Amino acid sequence: MKTQFTPVAAVLLLIASSTGVAFAATQTAAEQAEIAALKAQVAAVAKTRQTEQANLTNFDDLDFNVYSGQKWDELGKSHAKDILVHYPDGHTSKGLAAHIEELKPMFVFAPDTKIKEHPIRIASGEWTAVSGTIEGTFSQPMPVGEGKTIPATGKSFKLGMMTIGHWNKAGVMDEEWLMWDNLSFMKQIGLAK
Repeated sequence: MKTQFTPVAAVLLLIASSTGVAFAATQTAAEQAEIAALKAQVAAVAKTRQTEQANLTNFDDLDFNVYSGQKWDELGKSHAKDILVHYPDGHTSKGLAAHIEELKPMFVFAPDTKIKEHPIRIASGEWTAVSGTIEGTFSQPMPVGEGKTIPATGKSFKLGMMTIGHWNKAGVMDEEWLMWDNLSFMKQIGLAK
């Protein structure tokens, strides 16, 4: 049953909340129930907002500290062990260990890769979305398989990215969508026109 604010309940709730004075003697049972329901709704909204802020703070630490610092042993602070990750090219990985193996190669050819800010940070319930810029320099040979490498071009990159995450009750992401423009990335490091 969803309770609506009525003028009487709203005023009583405001007065009771701000003064700490109980008006139980002058309230009807219906008004007392309505006030209790409103207090429960306010508490639920406050708890949701607190969880959303905690998830965004965790996300900032993930990108600015853990990812940028290659602290792979700390990735579990923000990712579930069985996380499902969707990558820009359409493939997915399942599990924390597999996700870490997907992240490591960038730092082989661009060891200075980092994310320093999230200009857009949105949270709604169990969902977050952040934007940022991945930056670095193609300063080392890029492994391409079978012992072959592409020589470093020395070109820097600044790549816009966005990540959408679904957070579980344990406070970690159990599914993540990573988005950036791979063609723009290849152009910036000198591997495409």
